[in-house]
Amino acid sequence: MASATKRGQGRWLGRYRGPDGRERTKTFATKRDAERWAQEQERKVRTMDWTDPVLAKTTIAEWADHWVTTLHVAPSTLDSYRSILRGLVIPRWGALRLDQVTFTAVQSWVAGMTGAKGQLLSASRRRHAAHLLTAMLDAAVADGRLPKNPARPQGGAGRKGMLPKLPATGGHRYLRHEELQKLAAHAASYETLVLVLGYCGVRWGEAAALRVRSVDLLRGRLLVTESVSEVEGGLSYGPTKTHQARTVPVPSFLRKQLDALMEGKSPDDLLFTSPEGASLRNGNFRKRVFLPAIKASGLPALRIHDLRHTAASLAVASGANVKAVQKMLGHASATMTLDTYADLFDDELDAIAERMDERAAQARADSLRTADGSTLVSLPASEVQQVADLRR
Repeated sequence: MASATKRGQGRWLGRYRGPDGRERTKTFATKRDAERWAQEQERKVRTMDWTDPVLAKTTIAEWADHWVTTLHVAPSTLDSYRSILRGLVIPRWGALRLDQVTFTAVQSWVAGMTGAKGQLLSASRRRHAAHLLTAMLDAAVADGRLPKNPARPQGGAGRKGMLPKLPATGGHRYLRHEELQKLAAHAASYETLVLVLGYCGVRWGEAAALRVRSVDLLRGRLLVTESVSEVEGGLSYGPTKTHQARTVPVPSFLRKQLDALMEGKSPDDLLFTSPEGASLRNGNFRKRVFLPAIKASGLPALRIHDLRHTAASLAVASGANVKAVQKMLGHASATMTLDTYADLFDDELDAIAERMDERAAQARADSLRTADGSTLVSLPASEVQQVADLRR
């Protein structure tokens, strides 16, 4: 039961029992304040809104160290999280306790977040930092350290006004067949790799992790089972982004090039390597091969990941449906594929309408065929009836 006890001149002790049965107290200047506090804590215990005030005194830095150990993400993702925490979150919030974070302070931080040189960071970078802080505080709520997340607005308000807007990207970049093949031709010894990225749609890390045993020339398939990423300067091999193995179709013209690439290699050897035979690194490949190939081919700015978008575009243009594209790209769901490539399937919807129109026209023509096999397709309905009357 909540109560207040006098502890001397101008000192009153509020007391209540927490859900664990332990008594907790706090000193106040007046009896009224002590009673109000104790009653409020009892209300929180009854409504299961109570949190242990001792746990809430954990600093953000301490909680971050614990929180990252509980995550189940790819090594490269974890490395990215640690970088953002070290560079942006901990310098601002690390010394504060969990219960000292306020929504307005988070808003101000996000709006004015700057880098090492004092420049305002990009909207994307600020959003990532805000999402990490929010996720950490969500975990603190789930752990019973906070009654609510102070980084989330209360009263049903959304976070839309809190986070900076991302700049318009202008949509995905797609290459035509001739552009892709021209780019690949200028990639010299990595022509096959560029073509695999642009026609098979594998992610960079998946392509760099392909091994000789991953190639089934007889069936024309690539078996994608792992991915490689750079973590703190080293390379880490692990499962694909969705943790699912998949088979990817290989166009016939690519099989001869893959066959030549596998010559003299053992099944466990990497399919694509550096000139020295080591694992490929994204940064090195981009600088030494990809960017020079773009310049030599006269194409506008392009990312390696745009070759994956190109593969999706070429697949849809060839008649592949959304489920086929989903399986090829390794998306978690067809909905994700549609969300990512809505513009491609808009074009496909136009093509479907055209094909339906052609079929409908054919059906109308078939319905006008006479008993002797002649067709009155070019005549309007009134004239068709007149011809039918004359033949009686």
